[in-house]
Amino acid sequence: MSPTAILQLGVLVVALVITVPPLGRYVARIFGGPPDEALPGDAVFGPLARALSRLAHIDPRREQRWSTYVRSLLAFSVVSVLTLYAILRLQGSLPLNPDGVGGLDPHLAFNTAVSFVTNTNWQSYAGEATMSQFSQMAGLAVQNFVSAAAGLAIAVALIRGITRRRRTTIGNFWVDLTRGVVRLLLP
Repeated sequence: MSPTAILQLGVLVVALVITVPPLGRYVARIFGGPPDEALPGDAVFGPLARALSRLAHIDPRREQRWSTYVRSLLAFSVVSVLTLYAILRLQGSLPLNPDGVGGLDPHLAFNTAVSFVTNTNWQSYAGEATMSQFSQMAGLAVQNFVSAAAGLAIAVALIRGITRRRRTTIGNFWVDLTRGVVRLLLP
C-alpha cells in the first residue's frame, strides 16, 4: 500500500469517527421519534414535509402492520416503474428534449426503469445521447432519491421490527419515505 493510500485511508477513518455519531443521532431522531416531534431543520424542511403529507393524504400518526408496509412499498415501486417506463418510452414527445431524442425501445425502457427503481442503476445506453433532459431530471434523478429513501425505509422498518417484538406495527412506509427524502437526502 502506498503512503498516499494509507493517508487517504486514515483521513477516511478520521472523517467517519467524527461524522458517524452526530449523523447517527440525527437519523435516529428522524425515524425514531414521535410523528409530531420537532426536528432539526423544521423551519426549512417542515413545511415541505407537511405539504407532501397533506398532498398524499398521509396521516403521520397512523402506523402499519408489516404486511401493509410491504404492500405500500410494492405499490410505490410498481407505480414508479410504470411512470419511469412511460417517461422513457414517450421522451420524444415530452418537453426538455432539445436534441430530439426519441423514445427508448420497450426492453431498454423496462430494464432502465426497473434498475433505477431498485436502486441498481444499471445502464445499457449512452447517457445524454439516449436520454432527454426531461427523462434524466424527472425520471432518473427522481428515482435516485426516492429509491434510496425506499431502501432506507425498509432498513428502518426492519430495525423497528426487531426492537418492537411485542408490537404489531412497524411504522408507516409513506412517512418513512417522506422523511427519508425531505429530512435526510435533500439536505
